[in-house]
Amino acid sequence: MSATPASASVNVPALSEKQERILAYLHEHVDEQTYFKSRLIGDELDLSAKEVGTNMTAIQNSEVGLDVEKWGYSSSTTWKVTA
Repeated sequence: MSATPASASVNVPALSEKQERILAYLHEHVDEQTYFKSRLIGDELDLSAKEVGTNMTAIQNSEVGLDVEKWGYSSSTTWKVTA
């Protein structure tokens, strides 16, 4: 029986270029605010709110050092992000 070392890496899919851009934006602004609207992130990164929402789900399901939670929907999805 072989044992798997505790330091063995888990096969986590890489983030896409859009997801990396969104993640960088969140890391940059998470100390300033906790709630982010997809529409406003999209405006900053030249993406549609739909593109942001779709990619936020991938970020939410990845180990990226942030806790991302879909929080509400009013004129665009709001995301609660904590470091």
